[in-house]
Amino acid sequence: MNLYISVDMEGITGLVDHTHVDSNKHNYERSRVIMTDEANFVITTAFEQGCKEIVVNDSHSKMNNLLIERLHPETQLITGDVKPFSMVQGLDDTFGGAIFVGYHARASLPGVMSHSMIYGVRNMFINDVVVGELGFNAYVAGYFDVPVIMVAGDDRAAFEAEQLIPNITTAVVKQSISRSAAKSLTPEKAGQLLREKTAFAIKNRDKVKPLTPPDRPLLGIEFANYGQAEWANLMPGTEIVPGTTIVRFQAKNILEAYQAMLVMTELAMRTTFC
Repeated sequence: MNLYISVDMEGITGLVDHTHVDSNKHNYERSRVIMTDEANFVITTAFEQGCKEIVVNDSHSKMNNLLIERLHPETQLITGDVKPFSMVQGLDDTFGGAIFVGYHARASLPGVMSHSMIYGVRNMFINDVVVGELGFNAYVAGYFDVPVIMVAGDDRAAFEAEQLIPNITTAVVKQSISRSAAKSLTPEKAGQLLREKTAFAIKNRDKVKPLTPPDRPLLGIEFANYGQAEWANLMPGTEIVPGTTIVRFQAKNILEAYQAMLVMTELAMRTTFC
C-alpha cells in the first residue's frame, strides 16, 4: 500500500517546551534531529513491511523542520509553507493508510504543549464533536476513505486518538507530567517502540475504519478572547455566537471546513493585545 505520514513536533520524544519547537530557541536544532530520526523509524519500518510509496508531510509551524538529507532515500517529503491543506497537504484517496507522528493533545486538555493550531484557540468543533489537530486531520483522511492507523506522541495524544478511532495503534513515547514536563523514553528506546508499533499498525490496518466526517459540517472555533473572534469573523460566511467567543462557519464539506479553520486562525493571530 501507499502510506501517508504527517509529522508534528510537540509529541516527539524528549521535547517538552517551547525551547524545543521554536526555531529561535536554543534547543530547536537538536530537536530537529530527534524529529527526523523519529520519522525515519516509522518510514524505514513501513518500507520493510511492504509499503510501496511513502509521502511525509512536515506539519509543524513553518513546516520546514525535517532534515531531508537524513530521511530514507525513497521518501517523498512535502515541506514548507504556505500549504492549502497544512498538516494534511497531499493526502488523497491513493493512500491505504495514514500515520500521525509527534502529535499532541488538543487545546484545553492536559498534555505536553497541548493546543489546537494556535494558542488562542480553546476548542474547535465539527458539529457537536470537539476536535483538535489530530481529530480534524483524521476527518480529512476519512473524507478520502483513508484510515489513520497509528498515532505517536505523548500519553494524552494517544488517549485522544483511542477515543476517536477504534482499534487504532498508539505509540506513547513520553508520559505527560504537566504541559511543559514529561517522563520520556530515550530516542533509542522510542525508536524500538516506533518500529514495533508501525509494523503492528500496518498488519492491523484492516481493523481500522476511516473517521468519516459529516456531509455538511458546522465548524465552530472558540477563541481565548473576543478580539480574536472579531478578527476571525472578518472571513465571509462566519458569525460570532452571541455572548461567546465562538465563531461558526457552515461548510459544504470537511475540506472547506479545514481551509476555513486555517483562515480563521491565521486572522485571529493578528490580535495584538490578549
